[in-house]
Amino acid sequence: MRNIVIIGNGISGITAARHIRKKSDDAITIISAETDHFFSRTALMYIFMGHMKYEHTKPYEDSFWKKNKLDLLKDKVESIDFKTKELYLKQSDNIKYDVLILALGSKPNKFGWPGQDLDAVQGLYSYQDLESMEKWSESTQKAAIVGGGLIGIEMGEMLHTRDIEVTFIVRESSFWNNVLPPEESDMINRHIQKHGFKLLLESEISEILDDGNGRATAVKLQNGEEIEAQFVGLTVGVSPNVDFLRKSDLKVEKGIIVNEFFETNQDQVYAIGDCAQFENAPAEDRRPIEQVWYTGRMHGETVARTITGTKTSYKPGVWFNSAKFLDIEYQTYGQVPNFPDDENEVHFYWEHPNGEKSIRLVFDKDSKFLKGVNVMGIRFRHEICDKMIKEKWEMKKVFQNLKSANFDPEFFKTYENELIEMYNNRYPEEAVKVKRNKILGLF
Repeated sequence: MRNIVIIGNGISGITAARHIRKKSDDAITIISAETDHFFSRTALMYIFMGHMKYEHTKPYEDSFWKKNKLDLLKDKVESIDFKTKELYLKQSDNIKYDVLILALGSKPNKFGWPGQDLDAVQGLYSYQDLESMEKWSESTQKAAIVGGGLIGIEMGEMLHTRDIEVTFIVRESSFWNNVLPPEESDMINRHIQKHGFKLLLESEISEILDDGNGRATAVKLQNGEEIEAQFVGLTVGVSPNVDFLRKSDLKVEKGIIVNEFFETNQDQVYAIGDCAQFENAPAEDRRPIEQVWYTGRMHGETVARTITGTKTSYKPGVWFNSAKFLDIEYQTYGQVPNFPDDENEVHFYWEHPNGEKSIRLVFDKDSKFLKGVNVMGIRFRHEICDKMIKEKWEMKKVFQNLKSANFDPEFFKTYENELIEMYNNRYPEEAVKVKRNKILGLF
């Protein structure tokens, strides 16, 4: 019987543990310094906003772990000896392993700003971050959030529910425009301001000011302006939580280098989730580091097969992600860069007159194959979008069947007819003929 040790009790580590247990009687120990039990990290904001309690975010009863012979240890791993296969812990005795899975997660980025380590200056990633927000929000009237991304939006919405005045400070010329195309980014700019937030674009901080007692009181911009803030959210991205391993024998760049089987350069050591960096990207539209909940789950499932005797390479399929910008839902499928990659890439964009709904279809100019989809304020069915992109449907076929992508059309208005009319006007030689209000059966 092997001793399998997993460092990290997030979605990646726990998924790996569960799937290993299904096929193995090996001893499994899960180590985390964050919480006693696995919880849904994506629900942190809802705990703060009073929509859920912490216990509601735990997918499994506390008895689940003992029942399935999964040993939980709340402690911090301070170093690893890969030659002797030994873990050195902060509080507990050293632990030997036969197989080690590193599911270390991420940490919020900091860029050396003076004052970045003051009280009430933080990111939003861990349960401890949630506790810190609870602590400091009671005495906060104004907050500044540095960075324009999904975590920043969540943090701003959380603070807004406590009647705290929030200012977003964004280096770029438009919100999240390194990911979103210009039209969607501008839509989010308007939406943020409509909901009562202040938005400072093309602005960068130079330091965070101390109130004299070790707590933030304001941020100073590079132009010299000072923005009052008793709380400062640092949401300029995250990076793999691997600093304690950089001087070890493990190959580490930005993250832990792995192959398609999540194997590292050390014997019987694997890395999954946010901390893993693929030596070769697993697919054309994938990045070397994937810091998304569902990819972490897939990592855990895949590495479990290899560890239990069925060596399996990672096949992620078509990229997708979803999130919310306040009350605008965002979904993306396949390849949707913020600007066309080349002259052969066409971005077909439709926006509702209310300025809070849009659909973007990206396709190849020559083949007319669909490459990607963005929807804002509208919900599409994942399996339909995935099928269209994976099977390289031509745009005529996409439009003929687009109604099938609608999520619950009985209760939500659909906009395919407007898109088809717009497409036919723009490409009359490719005119699409489809019966109105008819959904073609695909499955």
